[in-house]
Amino acid sequence: MINFNEPVYLEKSMEYIKKAILINKRLNGDGEFCGLCADWLEKKFHAPKIMLTTSCTHGLEMASLLCDIQPGDEVIMPSYTFVSTADAFVLRGARVKFVDIDPKTMNINANLIEYAITERTKVIVPVHYAGVGCDMDTIIDIAKRHNLLVVEDAAQAMMATYKGQYLGTIGDFGSYSFHETKNYTMGEGGTININNPAYIERGEIIREKGTNRSKFFRGEIDKYSWVDVGSSYLPSELNAAYLYAQLEVAEQINKKRLDLWDNYYNGLHDLQEQEYLELPYIPSECQHNAHMFYIKLKNLDQRTQMLDYLRKKGIYAVFHYVPLHSSKAGKEFGEFVGDDIYTTKESDRLLRLPMFYGLSMELSDYVIDCIHGFFR
Repeated sequence: MINFNEPVYLEKSMEYIKKAILINKRLNGDGEFCGLCADWLEKKFHAPKIMLTTSCTHGLEMASLLCDIQPGDEVIMPSYTFVSTADAFVLRGARVKFVDIDPKTMNINANLIEYAITERTKVIVPVHYAGVGCDMDTIIDIAKRHNLLVVEDAAQAMMATYKGQYLGTIGDFGSYSFHETKNYTMGEGGTININNPAYIERGEIIREKGTNRSKFFRGEIDKYSWVDVGSSYLPSELNAAYLYAQLEVAEQINKKRLDLWDNYYNGLHDLQEQEYLELPYIPSECQHNAHMFYIKLKNLDQRTQMLDYLRKKGIYAVFHYVPLHSSKAGKEFGEFVGDDIYTTKESDRLLRLPMFYGLSMELSDYVIDCIHGFFR
């Protein structure tokens, strides 16, 4: 069986975990390895402040708090996304306005955002699907003209760029995911990227359960206390130690994934030319990170047939999001603005192929051969 995903494993991760346990004797958050990861991320992405969190979900929740979301506020996002994108804001009492996607990229259609803006709108949440950047120039322009904040859901987008700028560092806030299905993993984990320095101090407080503990550890105050709302968003040193070994070879991991992505694309391109399927589209202004490789079949029935066929061949492929606006909670906490021309239609066609660092070229060739076999 070719698994859909296998988390990155490096021997050095185990060395670092042992060091955290046996030498540093510190397992709670913000020890040596949390610090090393944060420093690496900030330097690599030229970001004012990046802090590790227990998940990308929690990174988005922190962003929601920093945006001062209040009951009745409205947030604009695509329906084609993971539930965490919406949950982070719904938890604060916001109502979600879903807009349609661009079928070429599966990202939010930036040209439709303005139609969803009302006097209650507070935030735009672009989701960089498959590590391919949204139309950030248009989104930032709209946000500035309407005095809105931008929170990038960059869960899938670490190492990817839009016009040379790293995704997750363009809006006011961003968040990466280090879930085990992502390019770089700590099992469960993520970040809060604070791109506007004016929010850094409050971000530190929210992350430390509403206390000014970070200032205390820097020697800026002689004791710390409860000063604001917050929660426990610090990951364990063990998780950070596992991650840091991957960051040290981040370019190597990125290149391997891009090579696999290119192999899929080149191996299946003839089927696209013959109009049997569609392959991912990468805009010229974007550099993706090979987070996933998907194909689009004719319709839901053909996708189901392909899934069954690949399973019989020992290949575990999967479909992806069921649009949020069609779910029970989506109907309760949000609404679709305009017509759902592409969101449901395209989600029904999309099928994700196995993609992970440990996947060999030979096995990806086998997947390609089996897809050709399906159409033969």
